[in-house]
Amino acid sequence: MKSAMRPAKPPRRLPPKKPSTNQKDPVGVYCRVRPLSPSDQECCIEVINETTVQLHPPDGCKANRNGEYKETQYSYKQVFGTQVTQKELFDVVSRPLVEDVIRGKNGLLFTYGVTGSGKTHTMTGSPGDGGLLPRCLSMIFNSIGNFQAKRYVFKPDDKNGMDVQNEVDALLERQKREVQPQLITRTPLSRQRMDPEFADMINIQEQCKVEDVDEDSVYSVFVSYIEIYNNYIYDLLEEVPLDPIKPKWNTPGRNAEFIPPQSRILREDLNHNMYIAGCTEVEVKSTEEAFDIFWKGQKRRRIANTQLNRESSRSHSVFMIKLAQAPLDADGDNVLQEREQITLSQLSLVDLAGSERTNRTKAEGSRLREAGNINQSLMTLRTCIEVLRENQLCGTNKMVPYRDSKLTHLFKNYFDGEGKVRMIVCVNPKADDFEESLQVMRFAEMTQEVEVARPVDKPICGLTPGRRYRNQAFKEELTRRLEDRGGPINGDAEDQAVVEILIQSFPPLPSCELLDANDDHTLPKLIEVLEKRRRIRQMMAEEFNKNVSTFRAMLQDLNGVVTAKENIAQGRMTEKDKMIASQKSEMERLDKKIKTLEYKIDILEKTTTIYEDEKRTMQQDLDSHQQKLQRQLSDKRRLEARLQGMMNENAMKWEKECERRVAAKQLEMQNKLWVKDEKLKQLKAIVTETKGDKPERPPREKDREPRVPVRSISPSPAPGDVFKTRGGGQSVQFTDIETLRQQSPPSGGRKRRSSPSNQPPQGETTDSEWTDVETRCSVAVEMRAGSNLGPGYEHHGVTKRRRP
Repeated sequence: MKSAMRPAKPPRRLPPKKPSTNQKDPVGVYCRVRPLSPSDQECCIEVINETTVQLHPPDGCKANRNGEYKETQYSYKQVFGTQVTQKELFDVVSRPLVEDVIRGKNGLLFTYGVTGSGKTHTMTGSPGDGGLLPRCLSMIFNSIGNFQAKRYVFKPDDKNGMDVQNEVDALLERQKREVQPQLITRTPLSRQRMDPEFADMINIQEQCKVEDVDEDSVYSVFVSYIEIYNNYIYDLLEEVPLDPIKPKWNTPGRNAEFIPPQSRILREDLNHNMYIAGCTEVEVKSTEEAFDIFWKGQKRRRIANTQLNRESSRSHSVFMIKLAQAPLDADGDNVLQEREQITLSQLSLVDLAGSERTNRTKAEGSRLREAGNINQSLMTLRTCIEVLRENQLCGTNKMVPYRDSKLTHLFKNYFDGEGKVRMIVCVNPKADDFEESLQVMRFAEMTQEVEVARPVDKPICGLTPGRRYRNQAFKEELTRRLEDRGGPINGDAEDQAVVEILIQSFPPLPSCELLDANDDHTLPKLIEVLEKRRRIRQMMAEEFNKNVSTFRAMLQDLNGVVTAKENIAQGRMTEKDKMIASQKSEMERLDKKIKTLEYKIDILEKTTTIYEDEKRTMQQDLDSHQQKLQRQLSDKRRLEARLQGMMNENAMKWEKECERRVAAKQLEMQNKLWVKDEKLKQLKAIVTETKGDKPERPPREKDREPRVPVRSISPSPAPGDVFKTRGGGQSVQFTDIETLRQQSPPSGGRKRRSSPSNQPPQGETTDSEWTDVETRCSVAVEMRAGSNLGPGYEHHGVTKRRRP
């Protein structure tokens, strides 16, 4: 049910479909070889022709495993040797890009190579010989110089778009900017003094321009300058406000605290093009002003002294020239107030940081991290180029990893068909850069295989061409006709022209010379002319009064209309004021609510902190208790084990003590039995002697003495042993000597048998038989102790067997 109550997500907005075109252009790659410095004697690069360059491995460098030298050649769109000038390079590489920008298309230019190969020189130039950047600016302003709009007619909307304002709003904006502190101080061009460091760079004698510029449009140029350092984007034109108490600035090298600028983030506009949010865009009106802004940002760029270059760039710099153009209205006088008719084009000039191994730069600490980030971003650029090439050659659809680096993420639209892409590979022919130059030229040659869709032409606004010049011709013709009718009307000259026109419209005065006192012809003629002039004057006065009345009525009507409009506007203003007041009250209420919520949030955070501390304390107590319980449990186990060991030890001691006592008791009993055995032997001897002398008679019971079987000193037989006489006598079960003694009658007399005869009764054992049994038992016990016979073994007429 919860999932059913959730509001449905809005559908994802799909990117606008680009016009289908099969026309593609490969990425233009050009190679420029730097002149060899005097300290480097060995050269490893040779220009073969206009499109081919050859690399020679230097001495001590083996190009393959068999140890042979291997020369490699690379082909590009055009190769520029050491004698090429900046103008020749600009005409071939950058001039087509500037022409496309003026026609409403985008362009991207890279300078790529190892440190010290001349990338910054190619882009910026040197005093007296400007590079590609100042030449591009000069060509743009030479082409649109007469068609530039006034300041603030075009206004950036901070979303990669542009708004257009009318002349009145632009004038108000200019007046407001004049009283406010400007982001970058500007002075009029007449009083502007250029920095001597770059004054010679923009003094370009060749006045190149685009011929077929749309004359029915107005143009404005905006520039921005950023750097990509450690994969973060920084605005080089950003100004940090100064604190009068604690001065802070972004210029390194001073004693005060250095405040780094805030990094910017990349966003996507409505047309799914990438742009830098919050980046400073400055409107410029001349090459000098634009290059001045570039030079101020260049001084803030991060450079460092490395083993390869004294002023090595540690970041990728991007100078963006944005051209906004909008058509004039049907009269050819003002800008068309339609945002849809604004055309934006951009030329991005990228000076990449040097690509080289870190072990050659001898970098350490922060310099080593910088070099690692530089190589990582350049590696991402290579990876994107390789994936694009594989997708186009093999027909695959792998995802290009643009987002792995800010550099590739910013310019991904160019590779998707938003403009032309050009790359200048700068190489140094010295032998130390051979391996790095080899990798750079391989990557550059592979880049040529990537094709970029050709951008489409901008749509035509639909208005009649030639509006600007027709409007100018109309104004010129109107001025000429006014001049023919009396000249221009301005202040005192206007009154003088009206007087002259009135004098010329009056009839001419006749000659007033009187030659005779009786002359009556001249005066009447003069009076007549004066009368005519008076009548004309009256007519003109009446006409003037009538026109004044009419004009006054028109003014009154107009005043009424204006008053009505003012009343309406005043009513609207009142409504707006009320709305603003209500919005202010709502804002105040929301501010109070925000403060209350912030206060509650603070309380909740403090409560959360307290609870977390208590939780942490309780957790620590719990852990300590658990540890204590674990220790007690382990102590208990050890105690149990100890007690068990003591019990086992005591049991063994008692067993041994019992065995010792039993052995002692057995030894004592054996001694007693031995004594009895000796007595039995003596008794047996006496009995034997007595039998031989006279017949045996049964003794009386009172004379009988107990007869104990004669035994040797041996262990007692086990209980349950049965002894059987060999002569078929009665079997006797022998348990122990005490049982045997109990079975024998006590000494001092025996009971007389009730049998009347001297024969023993049936089932009873006579004394002789009893003596024989005892004797045999003693012998059997001795045999068992001495020979340890098994069951069923017979010896001396005695058989031993164990009862079942």
